[in-house]
Amino acid sequence: MTSVLAPQNADAASAARGTYQVRTFGCQMNVHDSERLTGLLEEAGYVAAPAAADPRRGEVDVVVFNTCAVRENADNRLYGTLGALRPGKDANPGMQIAVGGCLAQKDRSAITERAPWVDVVFGTHNIGSLPVLLERSRHNARAEVEILESLEVFPSTLPTRRESVYAGWVSISVGCNNTCTFCIVPSLRGTERDRRPGDVLAEVRDLVASGAIEVTLLGQNVNSYGVEFGDRGAFAKLLRACGEIDGLERVRFTSPHPAMFTDDVIDAMAETPAVMPQLHMPLQSGSDDVLRRMRRSYRSKKFLGILDRVRERIPHAAITTDIIVGFPGETEDDFARTLEVVEASRFASAFTFQYSVRPGTPAATMEDQVPPEVVRERFERLTALQERIGLEENRAFEGREVEVLIAEGEGTRDADTHRISGRAADNRLVHVALPEDTADGERPRPGDLVTTTVTRAAGHYLIADSPFAVRRTRSGDAWEARESGLGDGDACGTGAPAPQGPVGLGMPTLRAR
Repeated sequence: MTSVLAPQNADAASAARGTYQVRTFGCQMNVHDSERLTGLLEEAGYVAAPAAADPRRGEVDVVVFNTCAVRENADNRLYGTLGALRPGKDANPGMQIAVGGCLAQKDRSAITERAPWVDVVFGTHNIGSLPVLLERSRHNARAEVEILESLEVFPSTLPTRRESVYAGWVSISVGCNNTCTFCIVPSLRGTERDRRPGDVLAEVRDLVASGAIEVTLLGQNVNSYGVEFGDRGAFAKLLRACGEIDGLERVRFTSPHPAMFTDDVIDAMAETPAVMPQLHMPLQSGSDDVLRRMRRSYRSKKFLGILDRVRERIPHAAITTDIIVGFPGETEDDFARTLEVVEASRFASAFTFQYSVRPGTPAATMEDQVPPEVVRERFERLTALQERIGLEENRAFEGREVEVLIAEGEGTRDADTHRISGRAADNRLVHVALPEDTADGERPRPGDLVTTTVTRAAGHYLIADSPFAVRRTRSGDAWEARESGLGDGDACGTGAPAPQGPVGLGMPTLRAR
């Protein structure tokens, strides 16, 4: 996942410290961290670069890369992008380039050795230091590299500029205590640190007070939440507590670990209307032997048992997953077990990955690395199976009524197809047809809720070419205010709430239903 985060309506004339872009590579945690980095830069006096500004021509004063070390070829992508920016530094000698995130935590000073035109390198534990490091680099006229080994400040206490007005992330923990042999995250983000429930709920309430409708609770392993402060049932309690917040209509979470997934969480999901009927449960492999080599402390029978209990309590739940193909030592029989579990699981969708070596992980030095051509062939078989299952599951929705939270940027061809797009309660992507004569003032806005009937299904989305009813919300009002430049403030979710201002979640509190 790659995104550029830069708030709208930046007034270049007020750019006391210059303009910025924040570019994000990687997972939801990186996106969440980038919202904090953007908030820090704006609090320090920087403003967003115009959308058309090209840093390769030196048209941006500060470019920040928030990097991933998990995805394949992450370092090649970063260094290739940094190389493309070198002419920008020549054109604008005052331009600064900063690199943070997981790859920075891993490579450290090697980044400035390979790309001497980089000004600042900071790690996952000290994102709050970015403005100071930029100033120090500018003053000292040299690169500043600062990597901490443990968390300096919990990211959620930092200023925030939310990317979205109607849907966003609330971090409940950082780090991970698991030792999966394919994953480098624990060494880069540290052991798990949990926020106190009161702090999490205070942030959620601030978001709702500012016009939010949806929140996703975020952690490397959300269902181990509470272990640090001695309450193993804390995550289920947190879900229920979120469900009691007036105006919060949609609660999601990612990602749980099957080994620690307990029935109290299933009960909380089933009994809390605001918790959406959706579960992302990483499988990784259907082979018990491969799971053992991955150090995934569950087996396929336990995984399928969890899905059975979820569907018993929440029959309409959509379940998604992650799967790695070609892990070292994976045999054809191992792969067949994965296909069997996928067939039995009936996933709504799956993020499938071809295993590739990640330096610094135990799996990188394992024997019996699977040849790339074998990995590709298995990957194609797996994706073909999941494509069939996903289409079958989606076709079951034809003729059903769904409520869609209209989003911004979900449908890349919406302008061509005269549709708007958003997510159903179970997180399925839905494209909704607009009558061609719909006036601008009658269009559902991002943050509004549309009730419609599915007319056709595809493998990765649903289409509703049918009449719909709109519920205009304060979330839509907040989006409209942001677009017109009337929002109260951009740093939201921490400190004082910003009523009517752009936040990063979803919709309303009570009024304007």
